Parts: sequence; C-alpha cells; structure tokens
Amino acid sequence: MSGGHPSPGGVLCVTHTASATTPDGSQVLELHGPLTPVEADRLAARFVERHRTFSVLFASHTDSRHTLTFIPRGTAPPGPVPLSSELLADILLLPVGAWTMPLTGTQRARVRAALHTPDDPGRHVEQVALHWTGPLDPHRFVAAWQSVAARESVLRSAFDWVAAPRLVLHDHAHIDIVHRSGEAVPSWDDLLAHDRAQGFVLNRAGLLRLTLIEDAPSGEGASVPGTRVLLTYHRALLDERGVHVLLRAFYRAYLAGGSLPGGDRRPDVRDHARWLAGQSPDAARAYWTRAAPPPEAAVSPGQQGGPTRQSGDAQARRRLSPAQVLRLRAWVTARGAGESSALHLVWALLLHRAMGTGGRPGHVTFDVRLSGRDVALPGATDVPGLLGGCAPLTVNVDPVEPLETLISRLRDAALDMAIYPWVSDELLSEWTGRGARQTGTIIDFDSRPPMIPAVRADLAAQGVRVDVPRLVGGSGASVTLVARHEPDGGLSLTSLYDRAVLRDADAALLLSQCVRMLRALADFTDAGTTVAQLVRVLDGLGVPHAAVRPPGRQGARRPSLTVLRAGEPGADVICLVAREGVVSGAYERFARRHDGPEHIVELNCQETPLALPPALVEVVRGARLLLCGCGPGAVTAYEIARTAAAGRDPVVVMAGTGSAEASADALAVGLRSAVAGRLTARDADLPSRKHGNPPH
Repeated sequence: MSGGHPSPGGVLCVTHTASATTPDGSQVLELHGPLTPVEADRLAARFVERHRTFSVLFASHTDSRHTLTFIPRGTAPPGPVPLSSELLADILLLPVGAWTMPLTGTQRARVRAALHTPDDPGRHVEQVALHWTGPLDPHRFVAAWQSVAARESVLRSAFDWVAAPRLVLHDHAHIDIVHRSGEAVPSWDDLLAHDRAQGFVLNRAGLLRLTLIEDAPSGEGASVPGTRVLLTYHRALLDERGVHVLLRAFYRAYLAGGSLPGGDRRPDVRDHARWLAGQSPDAARAYWTRAAPPPEAAVSPGQQGGPTRQSGDAQARRRLSPAQVLRLRAWVTARGAGESSALHLVWALLLHRAMGTGGRPGHVTFDVRLSGRDVALPGATDVPGLLGGCAPLTVNVDPVEPLETLISRLRDAALDMAIYPWVSDELLSEWTGRGARQTGTIIDFDSRPPMIPAVRADLAAQGVRVDVPRLVGGSGASVTLVARHEPDGGLSLTSLYDRAVLRDADAALLLSQCVRMLRALADFTDAGTTVAQLVRVLDGLGVPHAAVRPPGRQGARRPSLTVLRAGEPGADVICLVAREGVVSGAYERFARRHDGPEHIVELNCQETPLALPPALVEVVRGARLLLCGCGPGAVTAYEIARTAAAGRDPVVVMAGTGSAEASADALAVGLRSAVAGRLTARDADLPSRKHGNPPH
C-alpha cells in the first residue's frame, strides 16, 4: 500500500502517531493532499502567523506527501506539547489561500443548529420572491449573477467547522440558477417546499440559488412575458436586507450586459468581522444580564393544545389600508414611538392573552429581528451578509397599566437592544446562566433598502418591470410576523408559521386578531386608556391554540459504539469518530469500500470521553488502534488519542471537511499510509523548510 496519491476533492488528510514526538516536545504529522510548493509555503506561513507558540519544519517528499514538525518555542514542559483544535483545523482547511474569519454569535448558533438537524435542512433556509414582467435574457441573467458573485465576497463564502465554526472566503463560486416552465411546476407552494427541502451543503461556496418560473400567458396583457424569480439562501449567511443589496447589484450588472463594473465591494463581511473583533462585550454583557428574559416569560402565541396533525411551513396574509396606516402612524407618533412599537405592543398583548392569567400581570417575550446595519461601521448599510440577528424583547404586561406607558417601555427596550445586534442565544445563555432560550415568535418590521429610482427607470427603458421582493418562506421560528410597507402606502402583515405548531385556522385567527387591534389603536385617544381596554376589542373571539414545537434531532450525549464491519482475528481496529458536523454518509462509504483485514467501528460522541469506552477497549484488546475522523470528528479523534487513549500510542488519521465521497477517499489515503508504516529514515533526511518568528 502507498500513501503517495493526493486525496480527491481537495480534502487534506493528516496522519499522526501519538508516540511520534521528539525529546523537545515536537510533534510530527504527515500530510496527504495536492499541495504545490507555493501552497505548502502558504500553509506553513498560516501556522506561523496564527499559532506563535510553535516553529514549523516543513518537508515535501512528493507533490502529495509532506511532513510537518511543530517545535515548541521557548521552554516546554516534559512530554509532547498538544496541538490546539484551531491549529488542527488550520492544517485540514483547504484551499490554503482562502481567507477565514470567525463567525458572529448569531451565525455560529445557526450553523450549529443546522449541524444538529441534518435531516431537516429546510428549517435553515429563507426564500424571497419577486415578479419580473417583460423580456428576460437567460444568458445575460446568469452572467450578471456570476459577475455579482465575483465582486461580492459573501457569495464566495462557505462554512468550515473542523474546530469552532468559521467562514471561509473562496476565490470563486458558482451560483446555481434553474430555469423552469410554469407548466412543469405543480403549484407555487409545492415548489417552495421542494426548494426548501434541498437545503445547502454548508462547506461549498455559493449558498444562494435562484429558480426562474415562466408564467403561462393568460387574459389581459398575455403578450407581456412574466417570470417569477425565487431566491433561496441559508439563514447563517444572509438576511433579507442583504438579499436586497445583492439584487441591486444584479440589476446594475444585467443593465450593463451581464458584467458588473468595478471591483470587490468594500466594506464587506471581512471589514464587519474586524470591526466586531474590536468591540468590547462588557457593555452588552451588563445590559443583557439585566434584560434577559426570565424563565417564566410566556413565548407561545396560543394556549397549549394537542398535536396539529399538520406539517410543513405555511403563511397567512392581511393588510392595513393606506388610510388605516396614516391613522396608526399619527397615533404612535403622538406618543413618541413608531409603527414598529405599535406592532410590538399588540403582539405582547396577544402573548399575554394566550397565557390565560386573566387580569394578573405577567412577562412575555418575543424576538425582534435586528438588521445590524445601524452600527458604527462606515458603509455598514450596504454590506450584504448577516450583520444582525434576533434578540429577545421582554416586557411585563399589566392589564391596568396605561397603553402609553407600555408602548414607551417597548420603544425604549427596542432601542436599547438594537445597540447589540450581534448578541446570540449562546452568549445570552453564557452571560446569564439561564440555559438555552426557547423562542416562540419573531417580529420582523420593514428594514429593506428601497429600489434605486434610476435603476428602476433603466429597467423600464428595456421593457422590464420588477415588483418589490417579499419574504415567502423560512423563518426558523414557530411564527414569524413580517410587516412590510407597500408602494400604495398600505402595510402588509404576513405570518410565516410552522404547521406543526399552529393549525391553519389558528394561524389565521391569530393574525386577524393582531390586525383588529392595530386598526383599533387609533380610536383610543384618551391618555388614560388601559391595556385591558384595548384587549376588549377581541371579546367574543377565541384564543388560538398552539402545540409544543417538536425538538430538533439531537446527537447522542454518551459515547456509543457501532460495529460497521468485523475484520479478521488479530487485525487492527479502525475507529471512526462521529459527532455533529461530520459529513453524512462519509463513514458508511468508507466502510463499504475498504478491502483490508481491519475491524471497523464507529464511535459516536459529542464530547471527548475521559477514557476509552469499555466496548471499544474490548474490541481493541491487543490490536493496534487507528483513530479516524472527518471534519470535527478529526479534532475529537486527536483529543481521544492524547487523553482517553494515552499510553496506547494510537495512530490518528484526520481528514478535512468535504463531500461524503471526498472525505471517505481522503481517509482511505491516510489509512493506507498508516497501515504501510511510518516515514523511513531516508525520507526524514530530505531537505526541509523551517518557518518561525524571529526571537523578540
């Protein structure tokens, strides 16, 4: 067997023997992958820049087989100096020239949520739709989007989670665009559901796709062609405002013949990451320690009911007329607030009503979507990406309190938390010690950038008219209430809801009650009007029922061992380490294709065990242990070798994140080298390149 072939698909594989250390604590790793000399130098330079506790000795034996020796700088304690998970992640990350950045708290939470529920990819995408009326050149359309991707770093981004999740910016990305005939689409709702169910492969750049559906001409104006355009994107990468910014760039590129003039947009997500890294979390921690939701706060939009016996996502829509919007705006403006505060007020009352506490006060909590574009970063308004997130707004609702007092408190709370749009549930849990928050609903008030009039006029000159894009699917919550200003001055209210939580009838009832109270607000002009008086406009109407939302699939907490293939007596044991984030199907593919005599088992563990599970000890007995892992499983395999398997000197085979096929094949390459034996003395004497920082 030979380990001299590059691992397919651009996935690096690293082999390491726990005993392969020198007296000075150095650690030796063997790399298998398609590294050119230039890439090898960049890889070593990355270690020197990011991990200053080591000097690096790099030796190339073939174009696809290399040796890395990490030499501790300064005085090292006896024994090998452990490599950090971040350093291991930097080794396994390709392409080596890619720029990486840490994730915001919201991004990190959403990536981990997607890894927790790989069987429900649709929960982690959002969809925006618009209608294109007039001629559409498909070739120019595709060229324009590719041109936008070449200039927008966010569209060339993907996620890597070998250690802590992070964003990887690639040099190129392909935008997936599908053109379909209207006759071939069974229904719009079916198309949305099917498109959501596809999800995205998070480690591939281009986490945005478009579907074009040609309308069948009918009735008046049948001679004018029409196309529905659906944009689907991952919630961890983009938000609706970011999609609108990208659409504006696309229109410019389309009008220019398919090529967007200029270079990369700046500022972009990299600049936002640098700005965010300079922000002190102390003020945010102090604020949220005071303002975090109490455990007893109500979050459900309805009284607890049984299973809905429904599934999937759906939406309901109502609207306020332009005249009703003017009356509402006048009412809230007179009280020093805005329309969003009026919507927060009404929603808080609906949540309190669902508590069933009668006239007693109680805390309610709902999420407010923050765009994050009003931070002190010049140019942040036009940065596409996920700069903000959802933050919990908590208020104590007392039925005898004046409406004006409650709306003022809601306004102040929204302004206070808007300063910290990057704070996530994970940080809230860490700062408050109150555990994960179970959110029920999200309020998303209009923060979209307007269409540039000159662009609209130029499109019209080519016979093209596009309407205002609207959110049509995906929210990640039980209910998301989306409020959008309309061109005629009206206000549309769309409820995007999980049918496993709300029956269609209950969702319609909830939205109707929200609209009824919004319309009634302008009638309460007396400064002494209480909360209870407004709620009375719902007398005679029932309270919606809501089921408890089914939890996402969680990985096993205790280590569990599964035998994938029994090997020959006395043969080595290949232990594949599984945990959340390991590419689905990689280990199964490896086990099916492996033709050696070894036993193959899978160890499922979400945390590094303190000792080898007894079942694994029984399988290994006196055989050699080969600990293997892909992506996050690779880091855990190394940690098991260093701690739980100390004294056994296992061989560790670590592969980067890639497709199931590429990851499985990379493991096979590394294992061939491990089974065949370690480096020969002749290999060790080959010329090397040493990298390190000069002494300070």
